[in-house]
Amino acid sequence: METVYVRERGSLRRMTLSWHNQNIILLAQPKPATSCRRTNPLVLRKEHFIFTYNEEGSLRYTTKSLFDITLLFVANNIQHVDSLVGFPEQIGDKLFAAAEENRVFLNPDISQKALKLFNDAYGEIVLGSLCLRNRFPLLDERIDEIKMFHSLKSLDLFGCRLGDDHEIFQHLTSTPLANSLIQLFIGGNHLSDVALQRLTLPIRMMQKKLDCLQLLDISYNPISERALRYLKCFPKLLKLDASATNMKLDTGLRTTVWNLLGLIHSDKPLDTFDHSGCKTEGWAEQVVNQWETSGSQMPKQKRIEESRASALRFFGRQRFVRDALNGAPLIGEHVTESEKLHFCKPANDHVKETPVPSAINHQVKSSCCNVNKRKEKSSEDGTTHQSPPTKRSFSSGFTEEDMDLLNSY
Repeated sequence: METVYVRERGSLRRMTLSWHNQNIILLAQPKPATSCRRTNPLVLRKEHFIFTYNEEGSLRYTTKSLFDITLLFVANNIQHVDSLVGFPEQIGDKLFAAAEENRVFLNPDISQKALKLFNDAYGEIVLGSLCLRNRFPLLDERIDEIKMFHSLKSLDLFGCRLGDDHEIFQHLTSTPLANSLIQLFIGGNHLSDVALQRLTLPIRMMQKKLDCLQLLDISYNPISERALRYLKCFPKLLKLDASATNMKLDTGLRTTVWNLLGLIHSDKPLDTFDHSGCKTEGWAEQVVNQWETSGSQMPKQKRIEESRASALRFFGRQRFVRDALNGAPLIGEHVTESEKLHFCKPANDHVKETPVPSAINHQVKSSCCNVNKRKEKSSEDGTTHQSPPTKRSFSSGFTEEDMDLLNSY
């Protein structure tokens, strides 16, 4: 019995010959053992070749390098990779590009794990700035993937129809993102004072601060002056846009912003709030474009159903939202430069020239003197008056509204 290899139609076959009475008997080729794994995982396929045309117009092909073939194999099986920490940035860039080219990040089953894998290893290089301005369908469809970008330095959510109860607020105050976010645009989202309270409550409750946030845009929202107290947990805040809100520029507002945030009103509009410098930057820039393109190509009926579900989530309590909308200016309404409420950190030399209004100081001093006089008078009379019961004071700067919000969970 002998084994003979025959090449037929480009494939190599093994045949077994048996001698019987000087006659050759061809035995059947044995079947290969089946396995749950794919046989010959590195068998040459079309994507392993580079097809080009020569000067004569003839088609030529050359094989890719072993590195490129291996890179492609890892990109197609990125969900099985445990970690990329420690791999060079050059390798990570090529691997991300290969996964993007094969549209791996469009697969909802593996996109979250793949994005987390790259973000844990390379941080802001994957995506350092994300602009979703007026792209609310993209935010609703890819909210889980967007949460994987925990090293953003700039996030623009202007006009994304967030409302007061959107789940993105919890992500904004998460520990990784809170340590990296520098610019945040949440204008034009019909946010009330409750939204800023919900946004900052986890930070104030855990006695932590967004140490990196320097720019905040809350314009075109029905936010009142009372909500400014919730922004005290941003110690490094340098610029604030409160245009087209329920705040009116007067002496009281100037004093409140100065006492709470240490900011003064800017006579000229700040260029940082004109949206000229905000854009999506990083390896995942084209991935975001792929998400938007694939979302626009969804079947019409599915888009209608998801749009209705999004509308129900957004409008939730119709009466509350209707009142908020009636009190808020339209997003498309033009605001003149004189009506823009831009606040910024003063220069060092300007701090000395910006004292707190003397009238307020006088009121504070006079009230303190009156209190001391009342105490001395009561001690001289020798009579004690039982003071009425006071409301319980909340530690850590919590207000009654904060406690009501905590009890509602």
